Amino acid sequence: MEAAIISAGSFPPMNRADWLEIGRQAVIKRRADAPQPPRSADLRFQQPRLDVGAAAMEGNAGAGWTIVQRIDDVDPRRANHQAQEDIAGGATGLSIVFEGAPNAFGYGLPARPESLAAVLHNIQLNRIHLRMDMHPASRASVDWLIELARRKKVDPARLSLSFGIDPAALFAGSGTLRMSVAALQASMPPSLGHFFGLGIPAVLLEADGRVVHNAGGSEAQELGVMLSAAVSYLRMFIDARQPLVYAAPHIGFSLCVDHDQFISVAKIRALRRLWSKVQEICNIPALPPKIHAETSYRMMSARSVETNIVRASLAASAGADTVSVLPHTQPHGLPDAHARRIARDLQLVIADETHLSSLADPAASSEDLDILVASLCDAGWEEFRRIQEEGGLLTSLAAGFVQQRVFQAREQRLLALRKGSFSIVGTTIDQPKEDVAPATLAATRRSAPTEGVARCDRLAPVRLDELLAQG
Repeated sequence: MEAAIISAGSFPPMNRADWLEIGRQAVIKRRADAPQPPRSADLRFQQPRLDVGAAAMEGNAGAGWTIVQRIDDVDPRRANHQAQEDIAGGATGLSIVFEGAPNAFGYGLPARPESLAAVLHNIQLNRIHLRMDMHPASRASVDWLIELARRKKVDPARLSLSFGIDPAALFAGSGTLRMSVAALQASMPPSLGHFFGLGIPAVLLEADGRVVHNAGGSEAQELGVMLSAAVSYLRMFIDARQPLVYAAPHIGFSLCVDHDQFISVAKIRALRRLWSKVQEICNIPALPPKIHAETSYRMMSARSVETNIVRASLAASAGADTVSVLPHTQPHGLPDAHARRIARDLQLVIADETHLSSLADPAASSEDLDILVASLCDAGWEEFRRIQEEGGLLTSLAAGFVQQRVFQAREQRLLALRKGSFSIVGTTIDQPKEDVAPATLAATRRSAPTEGVARCDRLAPVRLDELLAQG
């Protein structure tokens, strides 16, 4: 495939009716291809057919999800104790959050190879999913982990890994890059070539929409930014002389899910449909995207923090391949063991006790959801095309175009909150007479990194209750 094929003009305009028709055709094909379930002699005990194919392309993860615990303590030894406790308690994945990461919220492990070695001490790497959230030293941390695996005598090719590199999300989330946009774009293809030479079947590049969400952006903006980042990676793979059919599986996605479960399910399904369309246009066999979901920071309340547990529970059950829950005390500081255990256990309850993980697509028959998905696809596709016309995601961020639209969406959401169109329990209604601050770990919150060559307007994470308090 030639690089010229992936241009701003490669992606035609589409409307909601187009996306609805794509969804209907996908359902028809899945039903035609699906094996017929065996009939039970006693219809009262006949198990419902689970459309796993539908889940892979349109809805939930299908076979459940990987329960990922954030490892973001500033103290590597304390973080190692947390990681061992999480795995013993049922977590099946760890997310390493280094300092300077936009979703570290002021904390995170020191970004050094010895910190990574300390936090993974006595952790069996071949028995968990391991992801690293993007941070200023993301590219170097790939080598840190590979070297650590070799010292542990573990074949990196047999691990479940996601390196989570996303220069655009780092640029937007910190407001700075260590090199110019042009230098970054020139340096990425050789780095990709180095990665492919290692032969590791991992997610290397991740289109991360969490920065947009937590800064107040709309669902369509989050989708458009993720799609723009993913297409920029396809261009990088072409520049690195890597066939797209082999390169595309190394691209993943990260997004936020919030307490509006209907919207969260629709957003995940829309992302799957949008990515399938991009692969079709690029002549790549349509593979389901690998999606990591983290519960929303912006939805959390600093008052009545227990209500955040309910919000996180609804968000976590929206369905993704891997899910990470922010502990309910996150607005007050670095969560302690109790808050971390609740974040882990709520996923275990959802997956093991409610059996939601066995429902491949719990809302498959909802016409309202189909319309919502098509509407999100329509709006997300238009945002994506707008960014392409602006020169691509990094260029649009440098010019402030994406940020301007995100800030406008945030103001609209805040205005709706002030008008009472929706509420935050504990903040706008049912305010507690006494609100005792929850226990947190001793840790100093750090400011976002400021050193760099390229700069842009920062998309900082901010909760709705914070914005409301600012008047």
